[in-house]
Amino acid sequence: MLLPPCGHHRQRFDLIHIDHGYRWSNFSVSGNILTNSFRYSNCPEINTYMLKTIGFIFAVFLGAVFPSHAAAEHFNNLEGNPGLRSASVLIINANGNIIYGKDIDTVRPIASLTKMMTAMVILDSGVDLDEKITVTKADRDLVQLTGSRLKYGASLSRRDMLLISVMASENRAAAVLGRTFPGGMDEFLKQMNAKAAQLGMSNSHFADPAGLKVENTSTARDLIKMVTAAQNYPLIKLASTTTRIEVRPYANRGPLIYGNTNRLLKNSSWDIGLSKTGYINEAGRCLVMRVKIAGEWVSIVLLNSFGKLTPFGDSNRLRKWMLSQG
Repeated sequence: MLLPPCGHHRQRFDLIHIDHGYRWSNFSVSGNILTNSFRYSNCPEINTYMLKTIGFIFAVFLGAVFPSHAAAEHFNNLEGNPGLRSASVLIINANGNIIYGKDIDTVRPIASLTKMMTAMVILDSGVDLDEKITVTKADRDLVQLTGSRLKYGASLSRRDMLLISVMASENRAAAVLGRTFPGGMDEFLKQMNAKAAQLGMSNSHFADPAGLKVENTSTARDLIKMVTAAQNYPLIKLASTTTRIEVRPYANRGPLIYGNTNRLLKNSSWDIGLSKTGYINEAGRCLVMRVKIAGEWVSIVLLNSFGKLTPFGDSNRLRKWMLSQG
């Protein structure tokens, strides 16, 4: 730092940069410390200069630690309609304020969005994620009659079962997670609904860990609460945004390769921090995401979209509408 010339005696003080702030003497903010220095003088010109400098740095500090409310809410009071085709829609910003909503309190089947709750219950329980669990005949789908590449006898760690359940919506993986839960399936379902109640999801109900039953129901407003909670689980964030994974459920065979069911993850223009898709005929196409748009994190719920690509089309329409006005 350059100071105006002065012949007075100078006394050295330290200026310490700390992530989002600075420290003088006994003033401090915790963080990683990088030290620089400047000199203080009895010279009035330098004192004035130093006071101005300190005032400027404090302004920077306050702006970093206490960002303005307006800057945190980029998409306020948007006009018009994004023209979304999903039956229920809700988008909120990081502060929980609604950017756009449509039929947000109608109770609907949610299909495999259920698996996000399944993952949270598993992680909350503290069960051993490295324990191998094995698919049996009890894990087959007798409701929607879906198939699976996890045949009877397939064995994976509980962690890998969770990963492919969330990422690839593998139904048998979700089923075995529930069946092998301490206390069995009944206890697992009890914990799923207890978790929903804890999160304030008062219009939600969970009936199986995979989302195959139509009795797995919720609203867009409730699902935003689930998405908000799920972002605090690093393994769920990892699972839901990983595009490809190999697992080895059979001792004498090669790996199985699973891909993510959210095609937007392959689009570099999207910054996605959390996602889950869902589909059964009664629920239509469903999608929940936490994404960054124009530097701001927003959470999105799209329910009962008609057509395989409609949730992704609605996501693009929504983002275009927001960017055109934000």
